[in-house]
Amino acid sequence: MENDKKKRTRRPNGASSIYRSADGRWHGRVTVGVKPDGSPDRRHVERKTEAEVIKAVRKLESDRDAGKVRKAGQRWTVKTWLTHWLENIAAPSVKPNTLSGYRVAVNVHLIPGLGAHRLEKLEPEHLEFFYKVMQEKGSAPATAHQAHRTVRAALTHALRRGHVTRNVAMLAVAPRVTEKEVEPYTVAEVQRLLTEAAKRRNSARWAIALALGLRQGEALGLRWVDVDLTTGMLKVRKARQRPKYAHGCTDPCGRKHAGRCPERRQTNEDTADTKSKAGKRVVGLPDALVGLLKLHREEQERERAAAGPEWRESGWVFASEDGRPLIPRTDWDEWKRLIKAAGLRDARLHDARHTAATVLLLLGVSERAVMGVMGWSSTAMAARYQHMIDPIRRDIANRIGGLLWERPEAAASSAEEAPEKGE
Repeated sequence: MENDKKKRTRRPNGASSIYRSADGRWHGRVTVGVKPDGSPDRRHVERKTEAEVIKAVRKLESDRDAGKVRKAGQRWTVKTWLTHWLENIAAPSVKPNTLSGYRVAVNVHLIPGLGAHRLEKLEPEHLEFFYKVMQEKGSAPATAHQAHRTVRAALTHALRRGHVTRNVAMLAVAPRVTEKEVEPYTVAEVQRLLTEAAKRRNSARWAIALALGLRQGEALGLRWVDVDLTTGMLKVRKARQRPKYAHGCTDPCGRKHAGRCPERRQTNEDTADTKSKAGKRVVGLPDALVGLLKLHREEQERERAAAGPEWRESGWVFASEDGRPLIPRTDWDEWKRLIKAAGLRDARLHDARHTAATVLLLLGVSERAVMGVMGWSSTAMAARYQHMIDPIRRDIANRIGGLLWERPEAAASSAEEAPEKGE
């Protein structure tokens, strides 16, 4: 009988327990999960009174059931977690350019500014103060915003794995970035650019940028197998990457930057996948652009013959004089020289893409078709890249005027001329 009573009162394995110690303090123990070695993870709380410890136990049980209890294991600092996330989570999964941005944000800004904090004790206020200090020390708002996006991405993975119970970067107010207003070139200015470009090597490079809006990497990543001049079609499949180098010298050359080593070796591929899945696309070529590309191919054949054995054949549409792929920085410098020679205001190379998108708006091309030409995966990109220019504003004004200020006699005349129903 006594054994049956013990069985009825025995608490199940893993149940929370509350007890009083010899010193009069009240204790509670709650099983919240399993430790890395497989043993139960029991957390301890201690209070002065039984009521207080009961409340604390109930709170811990509630947090456990809601998945808000940090799991047992390594106690991460911001520095150790960011380092782990960067090298073991981000590096194998993101594109090289994205990873480069993450590395700068983590190693130059986040670890020096926040690295000593315990990861689970990081607060939104810590981040906001950090962003403020960054900008006070001279960092641009965009740089502080990049740090914010990076720590937010890192904490998202920490949250998914139970190392923190919330992503404090989602709660922190991000640095304000004022996006610079882009003023696309007018049709007349584009024509001036094309006229000036016709005097230069690789002139079709700029026609493709201004007419089709290809990103710099997409244009420089084109190979002749991607261009069908018979059907007038162009396939965008890859994007040119900025080359990265390592020292190739056996004896130290004394150059700090590997890119200046006389025996440097490139460590990354010439091209990578396009920015997004939508970036892989087929674009129709205007007849005039087909003609320019034919002339460009003939010119390239002459350069190949002149280079002789020095020519490095890789099939690039736009290449250097020895057939090697163009370096993005060199291409950027050429763009700056082009707009200066054309007598136009300064603009980023990427503004050529804004110009091409605005021309499509001017032509009244449907949004769906614009997305296909530009390689956008979201209609929201149209609002970002297509700009209201004066001819569009004038057309809208004329339509409004024609509707609201049409002369009464003209309206009456139109009504008289309209056939009656049934006629």
